[in-house]
Amino acid sequence: MILGLGNDLIDIRRVGRTLDRFGERFVKRVFTDIEREKAERRKNRASTYATRFAAKEACSKALGTGFRKGVYWRDMGVVNLPSGKPTIVLAGGALKRLESITPIGMAAQVDLTITDDYPLAEAIVLISAVPEDV
Repeated sequence: MILGLGNDLIDIRRVGRTLDRFGERFVKRVFTDIEREKAERRKNRASTYATRFAAKEACSKALGTGFRKGVYWRDMGVVNLPSGKPTIVLAGGALKRLESITPIGMAAQVDLTITDDYPLAEAIVLISAVPEDV
């Protein structure tokens, strides 16, 4: 059962300008430590930050709240599995919202896909409910 779907498209150049203008203030407000570490190791850090920004936007849309009702930027963090597959880890208000929309007897499954092709970055988040015993 699909609980939510979110999509976001962002211009990487816009993120680059924001990084230039606000630097650490922007990065610390929006991104988790894991996301910052990954982006800072990359040659094109603006692209890495842009895909993660888009993932957070898409996730907030899939949750049905946007960045309201106790859902904050750092409540959602993109983490790559050892295989490289991106996942999104929820905490705080985002996790509470996820729990509130998940039917009893079901477990939430959050799927994420991200891509970038300069100058654009995109993310899609699909939230599904699956039986708990799966």
